[in-house]
Amino acid sequence: MADLDDRFDWNDLRYFLRAAQAGTLAGAARAMGVEHSTIGRRLTSLERALGAPLVVRAPDGLHLTPLGASLVPLVEQVEHAVSAVVDHATAGQTRVRLALPTGFTALFSEHLDRLRQTHPRLALELLSGAKPVDLRRGEADLAIRSGPVADEDLVVRPLGESGWSLYAAPAYLARHAAPREPLDDLSGHALIGFDPALAAVPAARWIEQRAAGGGATIVLRSREMADIQAAALAGAGLALLPCLGADGEPGLVRLTPRVLATRSLALAYPREARLSPTVQAVIRFVIDVMRDNAERITGTRRS
Repeated sequence: MADLDDRFDWNDLRYFLRAAQAGTLAGAARAMGVEHSTIGRRLTSLERALGAPLVVRAPDGLHLTPLGASLVPLVEQVEHAVSAVVDHATAGQTRVRLALPTGFTALFSEHLDRLRQTHPRLALELLSGAKPVDLRRGEADLAIRSGPVADEDLVVRPLGESGWSLYAAPAYLARHAAPREPLDDLSGHALIGFDPALAAVPAARWIEQRAAGGGATIVLRSREMADIQAAALAGAGLALLPCLGADGEPGLVRLTPRVLATRSLALAYPREARLSPTVQAVIRFVIDVMRDNAERITGTRRS
């Protein structure tokens, strides 16, 4: 079996199948876009590898031997299996999964036509949330990471910074006068804080510092930005939120034009992802969208 594997060329099966279907070397050559001598050479190579004739060359064309006839349905199955493999791989290449922090889904969705104009068959799957995905385990193809990325096995491309500011709902401001600048003293206010697991996040530190004096009270905590923003919308208290999502929320009032905290953003992906044209297209798309919307993301321009 090892000797056969050394001599056997799987591509020869394709030439054999076309020859069997066409019945002549010339017909098979036309079907495959090659010279008829190539078909003959491939058939001879396959017959030598198998150690038995598969066709009889006659003036009126090719006639299958009993072995050749028995192999035709098997080779057809091989061709169908290879085609299925190619179709499956191609389908996978048209779907790219991008993990991103909460609040970025709308940004990329509104610019999706830009990507579809150049790659109409590409389906972008957005995975939003605070929990980081494991790129090395294939949980996503790409990820926008907030904060430092220390994994040396990933390619990391800086995308700028996200800006955070202080927001409250009109319902909350109807009960409490808006805090005055410079916002160092939030005495008497209810604050929406962050889960202790996020204590190192600059926004969490800003909130904790204002509550440390005892004048302000953290009334609830969460690790999900969507939950923190929902609590602020409900009037539960003041919240430090990413400007990208909160500036466009009609149910929130930005209490200062200043950016009170920042967080670095980066696009991370496995090194082998660069080999995929569809992933490369999404990489360019992400970089372009982030660059074109930098002021919205940093919070230096209201939208």
